[in-house]
Amino acid sequence: MLGKNNFAQTVEFEKKEKLPFLQPADSLHKGRFWTCAAIGATMYGSAVIGLNKIWYAETERSSFQFFNDLGEWRHVDKMGHTTTAYNYTYLLFTGAKWTGMKRRRAMWTGAGLSFLLQGTIEVMDGYSAKWGFSVPDVAFNTLGIGLFVGQELAWKEQRITMKISSTVPSYPTDILTSVDGMHTTTYRERAHSLYGKRFPETLLKDYNAQTNWLSFNIHSFMKKKDTRFPKWLNVAVGYGAQNMYEGFDYNWTEEKTGIQYQRDPNIYPRYSQIYLSFDVDLMRIKTKSRFLKTVFTFLSWVKIPAPTLEFNTLGKVRFLPIYF
Repeated sequence: MLGKNNFAQTVEFEKKEKLPFLQPADSLHKGRFWTCAAIGATMYGSAVIGLNKIWYAETERSSFQFFNDLGEWRHVDKMGHTTTAYNYTYLLFTGAKWTGMKRRRAMWTGAGLSFLLQGTIEVMDGYSAKWGFSVPDVAFNTLGIGLFVGQELAWKEQRITMKISSTVPSYPTDILTSVDGMHTTTYRERAHSLYGKRFPETLLKDYNAQTNWLSFNIHSFMKKKDTRFPKWLNVAVGYGAQNMYEGFDYNWTEEKTGIQYQRDPNIYPRYSQIYLSFDVDLMRIKTKSRFLKTVFTFLSWVKIPAPTLEFNTLGKVRFLPIYF
């Protein structure tokens, strides 16, 4: 016969075994922990090998070098680094909590792994003749991680989240003539060669399409928590830029052909945009469904389309009925 202690241990073991899959464990679940560790290590290794073969294999290698790209693409890529690092940290933190890890330890786990993921790409860039190790990239990665960690330490919740949206502009078909006068292209052809045409490509690569957002949850900053103000309603401030067909200035050289182009800065000038909009904090929508909570977690990095005001460095203000 089982003693009382053995019986209690058996009951506790059965409870852990019956834990619903989507429900976070209340204490460290070794099975979940080692499963996540194994899957994470496999995905990390596969991603490094894949990037090396698909992305870096086609670029010329060099000894390790540094590259100062601050100001390139009017800082849209730097905002993207911050947004990506923040959301990596958030998702990894959520995964660590799912294994039953304590909140503080889960926070540092998410931050450390996010820094590793982003840092690996920077190191690989360091051995590319085309790019190099970017200290500004690391700084903006750290800023995104710091935003998450700082809020966890201060409030134990994320009152300010980072999100992204993407709307590809209608690229003009005006003809551009090369510096030597022997070749032509169009703005649209240049954009497609730089950024691609399909949504997954443009979401990641099209700096004219991307908007990075800081989304503020209004209710969480209110002193009176019993207010009827919707807990899920946010106000978001976004940053984007337009007319970027090159990293800096208004000239570029095609990689494969060496053809040089110089465009008139008065025609489709590069400019920055600040957006003000409403947003939805999906994580604050009440639901008993763990499936929906999981879906909301994985979609928490997406800015919800909403009416938006645009202020740009051309001195213009626009109202956009729906902007994504």
